[in-house]
Amino acid sequence: MQDDLPYCETGFFSELVLDYLEKNEKLADFYSKFPTIENFKPQIEAKKAHFSVHQRKELQAYFKQQYKLVEPHPKSLEQINKLVEPNSFTVTTGHQLNLFTGPLYFIYKIISAINLCQSLKQAYPEHNFVPIYWMATEDHDFDEISFFHHQGEKNIWKQDEDGAVGRIKTASLHQLVDDFCEELGESKAALKLKEVLIKAYKYHTTLAEATFYLVHQLFADEGLLIIDADHVKLKQQAIPIFEADLIKHKAFNHVTATSQQLYSKGYKLQVNPREINLFYLKDDLRERIIRDEDKFLVVDTSISFSEEELKAELHKHPERFSPNVILRPLFQELILPNLCYIGGGGELAYWFQLKSFFEASAVDFPILLLRNSALLYTNKQHKKIKKLNLTLADLFLDAASFESKITHQISKVKIDFSKQQLFLEKQFEDLYLLAEQTDASFIGAVAAQEQKQKNGLAHLEKRLLKAQKRKHKDYLKRANQLRLELFPGDLLQERHDNFIHYYIESQGELIQLLKSQFKPLQLKFNLVQYA
Repeated sequence: MQDDLPYCETGFFSELVLDYLEKNEKLADFYSKFPTIENFKPQIEAKKAHFSVHQRKELQAYFKQQYKLVEPHPKSLEQINKLVEPNSFTVTTGHQLNLFTGPLYFIYKIISAINLCQSLKQAYPEHNFVPIYWMATEDHDFDEISFFHHQGEKNIWKQDEDGAVGRIKTASLHQLVDDFCEELGESKAALKLKEVLIKAYKYHTTLAEATFYLVHQLFADEGLLIIDADHVKLKQQAIPIFEADLIKHKAFNHVTATSQQLYSKGYKLQVNPREINLFYLKDDLRERIIRDEDKFLVVDTSISFSEEELKAELHKHPERFSPNVILRPLFQELILPNLCYIGGGGELAYWFQLKSFFEASAVDFPILLLRNSALLYTNKQHKKIKKLNLTLADLFLDAASFESKITHQISKVKIDFSKQQLFLEKQFEDLYLLAEQTDASFIGAVAAQEQKQKNGLAHLEKRLLKAQKRKHKDYLKRANQLRLELFPGDLLQERHDNFIHYYIESQGELIQLLKSQFKPLQLKFNLVQYA
C-alpha cells in the first residue's frame, strides 16, 4: 500500500497552501525562501549575521532557568549549552496548550521540527540545529484547548479561571485525570503513559507547567527544547517592537497593506491586524489595549494610561504586555536564532501576511514549512480496505463522491450515459444544419431542445445511480463505517483524535514510527500503518 499522497489529492488543503507547495508565482512576494535543503544555506548565513552573542547568552540563561521545572534530560542540557555557539540555530513550531496535547497534529508538528533538524545536520554537519516547541501560554481562549477526543468520546475540563491559559491552575483537572487513566488498561505502554499524565497534571500547579512536563517526557530523548515566552527576560528584548506597535501602529500599517495584496490575488485572509496588537497581561487578566484619543485603555477594565505612562509601564514591566497572533511571530524570530517555522495551513496563511512587516522591522523572515500530516491505520483496517476493493486514497473523498465511486465500481449495471450523450449530440448536428438553411431564429429552439434532452439524460443517470446505491446499501454502509473510522466527523483524523489511543495500540512505538516515516521536506501526506 502506498505510504504517501500528494496534498492536492487529499481534498483537505486550501488553494493558498497548494499554490505555495507548487511555488505558484502569485505567492512569490509573500515569503522569503522556499523550504529546500539548499535554501537553508543562505538562511543560516543571514541569521548568523543578525543574531548576537548577547542574545545567545540571554536565551541560554532563560532555558537554564526554565529547565529547573523538570529533571532535565542530558540531551536537553546539551542542546541548551549549544545555543551560545555561533553555529547553532533553531527550528521552531508552536501550539496551544491543548489538554493531553489535544489533536494528533500537536505531535506531528513537533516530530516535523525534530526530523528537519536531523536532515539539516546531515546536510550541514558543521552547524547545530535545535528543535523548539513554543508553548502558547498567553492565549486566553480556554474553550479551544479544554477538551480532547479519545475513542469517540469527548473529554472536557470545566473550570472558571480567566486570563492566560498557561496560568490556569490544574487542581480542578485532577478528577478527570484519574477517571481517564482508569480507562487506559494495564499494558506496558498504558502504564507508562498513565504515570506521565498523572505527574504532569497532578504534580504541577499550572497548565503551562503541566504541558511543559508532558511534552518534555515525550520528546526529551530527541533534543527538543520547550519555550514559554511569558517571561520578563525574553520580553525585555521585545520592548522596541512592542513600543512601535503601541505608539506608531507599525504592524497594522504593514500587515494591512500586505493583506490587501493577498486578497487582490484571490486568497482568503487568515487574520486581521488591529491598530494595537498587544494585550495587557496581569494575574487572571489578558485584555486588549486600545487607543482612545490621548489615552490607552485596557478593554473591559478601569485601567488606562497616558502615552508616557504606557511607555513607562512597558519599560518597567514588559512581562505585562502580551503579543497577539500578528506580533507574536516577530517576537519569536527576535529572541531565537531561528531558521524555519513549521505550522499547519492556517498558520502559514497568516505568516504570508507578515513579510513586509518583518522587513520594516529588520528581522529575518524564516523559511515556512508545512508540517507533516498523516493518516494512521491498522493492519485490520488495511485488510478491510482491500476486501472492499478500495485504496486509502479513495477514503479521502467526501461522503457523496465516495459512495458514487464505490457504486460505479460494484454495480453490474453500467451507470454511464456518456455514449448516449454523444449519440444525442450527433443527432442534433443534423438539426443545426437544417436550422442554418431555413431560419436562423430556429437555431435557438434547437439548442434549447438539445439542452433539455441532455438534462433529461443526466437526470436519468442520477436516478439510476440512486437506485444502485439502494441496492448495494449494506456494502456502502460497511464502506462508510470504515471511512468514518479513519475520518471521524468527516474531518482529517489528525484534527480530531488524540494521540493516546494510537500510542497504546502501537505498544508505545508511535512517536518513533512517525519519526521514521516523516520527511518534512518531501511535502507529502503520509499514510502510516501503526498496528
